[in-house]
Amino acid sequence: MLSLRRTLLCASALLVSFSVHSAPREYGTVRVSEVTSIYDADTFTVNIQNWPGIVGERVPVRVYGIDAPEIKGQCPREKNLAQQAKQVTVAALRGARVIELRHLQRDKYFRILADVYIDNVKLADLLIKKRLAYPYFGETKQKWC
Repeated sequence: MLSLRRTLLCASALLVSFSVHSAPREYGTVRVSEVTSIYDADTFTVNIQNWPGIVGERVPVRVYGIDAPEIKGQCPREKNLAQQAKQVTVAALRGARVIELRHLQRDKYFRILADVYIDNVKLADLLIKKRLAYPYFGETKQKWC
């Protein structure tokens, strides 16, 4: 009986430790003070309001939850869609009164990965609605070509 209890206790501890480590760590919400450059529809660089310059200036950001066509795409169609998608992002960011990065995380390239809200409109949803991005959460990416 004691060994069964010990086994169950160890198994429970193991499950808890796996669940704690598998959840992505989030760092809250910040406001953007300036967009410094825009690479493509889902990648741009910002300065973050009220953060020290050493960590808050020229911060690369990746939009969470989408896959957008790449500027250096594999076919003319993808490159064309990438330019259209970038223009939507440029217009939205440049015309914004308030840009918030919510549910901050780090991606595999150490960029900030976040839900990007422009005047309370989610940028990912805007791009998906215009068919310039697909929902993406780490599975196999869809083809643009």
